[in-house]
Amino acid sequence: MSVRDILANKGHDIYSVSKDAKLREAISLLNEKNIGVVLVTDKSGKLAGILSERDVIRRSLAQETGFRDELVTKFMTQNVFTVTSEASVDDVMGIMTESKIRHVPVMDGEKLQGLISIGDVVKRKIADAENEAAMMREYIAAG
Repeated sequence: MSVRDILANKGHDIYSVSKDAKLREAISLLNEKNIGVVLVTDKSGKLAGILSERDVIRRSLAQETGFRDELVTKFMTQNVFTVTSEASVDDVMGIMTESKIRHVPVMDGEKLQGLISIGDVVKRKIADAENEAAMMREYIAAG
């Protein structure tokens, strides 16, 4: 099962803010869409970073006031782990586990294709296990 298959079912929605955005804009988008991360893009739409709820919480604990009016680039992760749409679910799961992250952007070249979350990976792994169990039951019943 590939990332392409997950995106075919889930969709290719990408929520992003510009590098020039203030943190308050990113927080508003996180809240409005009820999501855990926003991607940060440059003027050409190229991925520049990723900002998670965790990044926002850590900053709010370090600086109680004024931080929401600073640029999102100050808080985002710049070195983003990405995968291609050809990557397997196991590949994504490995990256997430080793890197302790919950979201991985999907890129084909420089173009953003979507975002895979840990929830997407878990859902796919459960579906695969249920399908395998059903096939085994059918095989045993036919045997």
